[in-house]
Amino acid sequence: MNNKKKSMPAWFGPLIALVILIIALAVVTNRFLYHDNIMNVLRQSSINSLVALGMLFVLLTGGIDLSVGSVVALSACVMAVVMKSFGIESAAILLPIGLACGLLVGLVNGLLFTKAKLPHPFVSTLGMMMIIRGICLIITGARPITGFDGSVLWLGRANLVFPVCFILVIIMCLLYSVLLNRTTLGRQIYAVGGNREAARLSGIEVDRTACFVYIVSGFMAALAGIVLLGRISTAYALSGDKYEMDAIAACVIGGASFNGGVGSVLGTLIGALMIGVLRNGLNLLGAKSDVTQVVIGAVIILAVYIDVMRGRAAYNLERNEQAKAMEAEEKQQA
Repeated sequence: MNNKKKSMPAWFGPLIALVILIIALAVVTNRFLYHDNIMNVLRQSSINSLVALGMLFVLLTGGIDLSVGSVVALSACVMAVVMKSFGIESAAILLPIGLACGLLVGLVNGLLFTKAKLPHPFVSTLGMMMIIRGICLIITGARPITGFDGSVLWLGRANLVFPVCFILVIIMCLLYSVLLNRTTLGRQIYAVGGNREAARLSGIEVDRTACFVYIVSGFMAALAGIVLLGRISTAYALSGDKYEMDAIAACVIGGASFNGGVGSVLGTLIGALMIGVLRNGLNLLGAKSDVTQVVIGAVIILAVYIDVMRGRAAYNLERNEQAKAMEAEEKQQA
């Protein structure tokens, strides 16, 4: 029994909770399982899923990225300004520009932490969050911008049986799952989060790995910004506000740890779906936005509490195993 408990993946509990939540909402409101509503949940969850996948990489190294919500806005705003200033409407040009914004911000975040030696990524990414949001307001004149070509909006609004944005999420989940679990780089990311100094002594380029995860985070936030643009057809400077909180919550609900070295792609997807289902269910039940905020905030606190308890349990288990090993060694010597 103990071996089974030890081998049980961290995402199994959140998956059970998600299933229970879906069943409960299906019972209390018959509208939840309507086809259109399920498709809407998938669309809503897609944006948070993309941002959370990038956040997962950062959390795995023991870091955090508070700038992702601002990057969501930046990618769309820069695309809008380029479109209006130069008359460019082609998705083949605008989409790479939006993604490049995310890559650039991610690189800057990584360099601020690794090269500028700021004490914690919380500091650098908090500063970048405010800087980027200000840039968005400046370049757009604090006004929403519309008029995008349909090809630019395709990712966020098209359907191929399922919403294209959710299909994109599944593709990214598969790619990142392979990267984290089947490649040397993935093992290095987990190693850096598990013990940074030990990883450095074992020959892992810790700073390079840290830069990589922030670049991934920036890229995924920019991709989420493109999807959001497709959903609302408008670029505005305040879009993506507080998205970093939902992303962190999705990761932690799915089993990731603030201490680093623990987390999975599947768990993060489950966490993002749980938040999407919860928001949708509360909306169907007629809950006001302020009540929804309270509930989501409570879920975040609960997720962090579970993370702390999980960490304490793992620490106590390790201590007990060490004590047993020392006791066995003393008996052999006696």
